[in-house]
Amino acid sequence: MGTEEAAITMINYYTTVTPHIRNVPVFVQYSNHKELKTDAGNQRTQAVLQAVSAVQSGGSPSSDVQEALAAASSPVLRIIIDNMFYPVTLDVLQQIFSKFGTVMKIITFTKNNQFQALLQFSDPINAQQAKLALDGQNIYNSCCTLRIDFSKLVNLNVKYNNDKSRDYTRPELPAGDGQPSLESSVAAAFSKDSNSLLGALNPLSAAAAAAAAAGRVALAGQAGSSGVLLVSNLNEEMVAPQSLFTLFGVYGDVQRVKILYNKKDSALIQMSDANQAQLAMSHLNGQKMYGKIIRVTLSKHQTVALPRDGLDDQGLTKDYANSPLHRFKKPGSKNFQNIFPPSATLHLSNVPQDVTEEDLRLLFSNAGGTVKAFKFFQDRKMALIQMSTVEEAIQALIDLHNYNMGGNQHLRVSFSKSTI
Repeated sequence: MGTEEAAITMINYYTTVTPHIRNVPVFVQYSNHKELKTDAGNQRTQAVLQAVSAVQSGGSPSSDVQEALAAASSPVLRIIIDNMFYPVTLDVLQQIFSKFGTVMKIITFTKNNQFQALLQFSDPINAQQAKLALDGQNIYNSCCTLRIDFSKLVNLNVKYNNDKSRDYTRPELPAGDGQPSLESSVAAAFSKDSNSLLGALNPLSAAAAAAAAAGRVALAGQAGSSGVLLVSNLNEEMVAPQSLFTLFGVYGDVQRVKILYNKKDSALIQMSDANQAQLAMSHLNGQKMYGKIIRVTLSKHQTVALPRDGLDDQGLTKDYANSPLHRFKKPGSKNFQNIFPPSATLHLSNVPQDVTEEDLRLLFSNAGGTVKAFKFFQDRKMALIQMSTVEEAIQALIDLHNYNMGGNQHLRVSFSKSTI
């Protein structure tokens, strides 16, 4: 800070108010250093400091500062996609970033359960402009947020041209073991909209594009998809509409569930829209529930019919349209940012202050699983709990989401992208 007084003021303020960066509490304290020494040879750091000072004093960074910034930065950007509600393909990234210059190479990968990419421009100035313009922007409305910084790499080594990596300067590269890149028809499925980089997806093309990108189903025949799913190979001895409502409710607001009367190992589940149906299908198809690997496909039905008045269907059909447990009914809800594939680690929230780690370990062990690890967050209202398998975590979520912890506080359980 400029003066010791300013540092004292800052510390005093943040001892009463906990600041949060990206929803994580951060703590401010005094350092042992009296001042920071910056390396005069570190051109980029000096340029950044000059640029910040210029902006703070009401001006704009001088042209030589801008040049220094660009010259010192790498032509390679590291891109992380937060809140990935829809699949993001290599072609989508190329389409967005090529507005700022020539994109030479892209490598995509998943790290810590997050989709990431390295993207190389022909010139560092283009990378600088793209970072300034796109960092923090959404690719689609309210989701798929770009987090961009510079990579330490200055040149990418691409061996294959497929849906995971691409060198646009060398079209002769082989496809390798990866899948061939998606057809242009997928790119065409994305519609334009002024509120996001590529536009909101209309539900039908979203279903087609997401399915194709996930590699689960072919593009053909998806145009008429609805929000209804057919789930088969269920454990008919164990399954109930409520358990399907809870599990599928992680990925959208379930409206109705019908376990088929003549085929009780199958059920129809009606989501709010086709996007949510697609999301649930891509995350839950092939997962284990009550000891059986379930199959999830899009149904030809447009809605799930309720039984006729006076007809008892043994409680196999349930209407959840007005359920208070819907996770996504509030626009812009934080739940949209916390949609992850089923994992062995669960995120717990709304934990009462007097509940201990031992209480929660016992609760989750009683759900029929083995607790491998546990960690409270700083405020103890939230925690991570790791089961020994994904199947155990699925079971625990079904059993314990909305569990009454006393004092009318209900536990919230969801899958976590983190591990302990």
